[in-house]
Amino acid sequence: MQKFVSFSLGADSAARLGAIAGDAVVDLHAADPSLPWDMTALAALGAPGFAAAAHAAERAPAGARHPLHSVRLLPPVTRPGKVLCLGLNYADHAAEGGNAKPDYPSFFMRGATSLIGHGAPLLRPRASTKLDFEAELAVVIGRRARHLSEADALSAVAGYACFNDGSLRDYQRKTAQWTIGKNFDGTGAFGPWLVPAGALPPGAAGLKIESRLNGRVMQSDNTANMLFPVAETLRLITEAITLEPGDVVIMGTPAGVGYARKPPVWMQPGDRIEIEIEGIGTLSNPVADE
Repeated sequence: MQKFVSFSLGADSAARLGAIAGDAVVDLHAADPSLPWDMTALAALGAPGFAAAAHAAERAPAGARHPLHSVRLLPPVTRPGKVLCLGLNYADHAAEGGNAKPDYPSFFMRGATSLIGHGAPLLRPRASTKLDFEAELAVVIGRRARHLSEADALSAVAGYACFNDGSLRDYQRKTAQWTIGKNFDGTGAFGPWLVPAGALPPGAAGLKIESRLNGRVMQSDNTANMLFPVAETLRLITEAITLEPGDVVIMGTPAGVGYARKPPVWMQPGDRIEIEIEGIGTLSNPVADE
């Protein structure tokens, strides 16, 4: 399966575009200088771009290959123009929070400064200890789109990834809007890579989605159970907002989050949280204090 990453060779080096090849990452621009430098540009090329990148990775010289363990994986899209998120998109999760099935999605936004990649520490901030996990499907947009219909909405999708919508629950509930509790630095884990849309079922439907905290299953559901599937969500968003290449839509979380448990389960420094989606992979992050 094709898997594409944004990566760096060290903390201070520039972001690069890569393809996973076994236990290595192929630097795509080193393999073929005609390929784009970043995921947004590759996503905009759609399926032909992904095919060209995969072909270049297969033919890449040894000097373009780096052991996977030696690189730093970044969010697949390092600086999205927009990150639009859904709340309450699985009925059981809405119910565990005391909410009825919504008639319209609960949309909110994340900023790029909240995002981290696979393996990076998910940060518990100085301001709160109530850091919760949320396993979610991330949708990466590949073309400019407004007024999509459900019939053509999926043509705007470049690919999919895993997301952990780390949430500071006390801050989330300080106001009627969720923005502040969803945007602390280093709380939105995104990755580990992008899988092109053509490699998954339409709308990434019917995939098992799970979170595990220190190996213990906390959430387990199926993307077929989303109240607002990907195509309908994109139609609703583009009634109001133009989507552009590299934008990301985060599709909501199933039941089993920490705040709804008795007693509540909050992520602690030293923990490890994993988000796995069938057909995509596993996003894994340690938890650390800010």
